Amino acid sequence: MSVPVIAFFNNKGGVGKTTLVYHIGWMMSELGFRVVAADLDPQGNLSAAFLDEEAMEGLWEETAQSSTIYGAVRPLQRGVGDVSAPHLERIEENLALIPGDMDLSRFEDELSQVWPKCLDRDERAFRVISAFWRVIQKGAEKHQADVVLVDLGPNLGAINRAALIASDHVVIPLGPDLYSLQGLRNLGPSLRQWRQGWQERLLKNPDRELELPKGEMRPLGYIVMAHSQRLDRPVNSYDKWIGRIPLTYRQSVLEEGGEAPPVGNDPHCLALLKHFRSLMPMAQEARKPIFHLKPADGAIGSHYSGVRDAYEDFRKLANKIIQQARISKR
Repeated sequence: MSVPVIAFFNNKGGVGKTTLVYHIGWMMSELGFRVVAADLDPQGNLSAAFLDEEAMEGLWEETAQSSTIYGAVRPLQRGVGDVSAPHLERIEENLALIPGDMDLSRFEDELSQVWPKCLDRDERAFRVISAFWRVIQKGAEKHQADVVLVDLGPNLGAINRAALIASDHVVIPLGPDLYSLQGLRNLGPSLRQWRQGWQERLLKNPDRELELPKGEMRPLGYIVMAHSQRLDRPVNSYDKWIGRIPLTYRQSVLEEGGEAPPVGNDPHCLALLKHFRSLMPMAQEARKPIFHLKPADGAIGSHYSGVRDAYEDFRKLANKIIQQARISKR
């Protein structure tokens, strides 16, 4: 039985995908769940959040390329073997990372080329398209994980198509702005097209012993990252865009008509997160999640109140995702 995979994705960049995966991964692990965080963004921002530059440099050295997600798929790309079990960076007892790699972008062209070949019952094409899922599952088994959280880049390219095919659920981070809504409008049709395309291809799998992802990509809901609101943006502009999110989500992602409730009452809204403001750079400097900041890190006075609020916000969000995705402990 495969381990549930949750992808965090929007076609719009800068909406807090990496921040969410990082903090939710930490919070789920604190709640007693065993978590693998997989960095499938060639920019490697999630890996940089977990690891310092010295550790990243060691992983990206040419002699250590097997230590990244690209290293795990490279034998398949080179035609000298299949995917290998990934290297896991242990962050803490319940939390592990499959490190990202800027060289992963080299895999994009091949993923694009083999997509149509699946319709011709090309076995290698199926192995390439399912590579991320099979690597993730090997890593999850190695860690005895309960769930895998995946961070993706903000585009609709072949890497993200393969990564989303590997996902059971999709969480969509949004900012209260025009660009996030446009990303949402682009994302919905792409998810449906990729889901349908993969279902057609699954019927043509020539090797019944080759286990493949179901590619369900079920929309789990959206998260409004209010910290993306600019301080100089008029309040009425903020209200304008945030007010359009529920209906846009229903129409573009769920293909539902009718009216939609406001964000605060929308069952599809997983969370409306508050501003992180100065806590985020403080957490980045301390290399820990916001809710783990201590007075020694500078979290004093109103900052420490913000730390407590962040803990409660992420605890509620993590529990909601766990409940709706039906994640259970081994």
